Amino acid sequence: MDSEYFRSYDMCWGTLGTVRPFPNFHPDRDAAEIQMALEKKDAVNLVRILTNRSNAQRQVIAKTFLTLTEKDLASAVKKALSGELETLLLALLITPQQHDAQRLRLAMEVLSYLLILSLCSVFSVYKKELLKDLKGETSGDFAKLIVALLNKEKISGVVQRDIETLSASLNGKKADAEPWINILTSRDSDHLNKVLMGLELETGQMVEQALQKRFSGDFGLGLKVLVQCIQNPYLYLAQRLQTMKTPIVQGIMVSHCEEDLLCVRAAYLKHTGTSLYTALQQKQFKGEHLQALLAICRSED
Repeated sequence: MDSEYFRSYDMCWGTLGTVRPFPNFHPDRDAAEIQMALEKKDAVNLVRILTNRSNAQRQVIAKTFLTLTEKDLASAVKKALSGELETLLLALLITPQQHDAQRLRLAMEVLSYLLILSLCSVFSVYKKELLKDLKGETSGDFAKLIVALLNKEKISGVVQRDIETLSASLNGKKADAEPWINILTSRDSDHLNKVLMGLELETGQMVEQALQKRFSGDFGLGLKVLVQCIQNPYLYLAQRLQTMKTPIVQGIMVSHCEEDLLCVRAAYLKHTGTSLYTALQQKQFKGEHLQALLAICRSED
């Protein structure tokens, strides 16, 4: 474990994140060091500083850098670096809300399951713009599911009634999508876990299996991913990390590094038998890009 991380441990005891606020924080000094590192294209020091500061601290550094140099920090990073390391450091420099919004827009262009994953933890920022984009990019029951997730409001529901409603929706000649959209997007996670467990007991099969039989296309895939995220979100994230695809790995690690990446790491170890820290070193990641990912991951389990 690196010394800078160790010094931040006491002030953040109990956190489930791996990136923590840096103690004795001096944004003026950080901004000056970053300016020098950018001029020399010194990726080592850029990684050292940016992966050892919380997002809130990085925002202060960016403002200080602008005052000091009259230049935008993100633009300066783009000029000095390239490739996957550039992409990762730029992701660290934006706010969590902006990062989630970027992942949503990327997901609309790439794969529906990434869209659902992003929406499971979506923030309200850019909500109107996202709704407009999503309505233009999706259609049918899948569009209804996505829009409902963005408009999600918690309401009280009776567990047994919801179990019976979902069970009935699967029994007709054609499965009814509306109850799944209404219930899965409007109940809290504890309630939904009880509903899904009760549904499995009532039907005698796993919910994922039932959905796979009765729904198809983007909507069926969206429901499957949503159920996985409700039942065991950390296992789902661990399975996504196992692909070791750069956009997925960077997206998950940046999004969760200050909240619950320790839980994701534990799920990854349990699921694969290998720590995430070790797995990152065994894959295609190299050089300072690898060092940045390891710094965010922090340590072996």
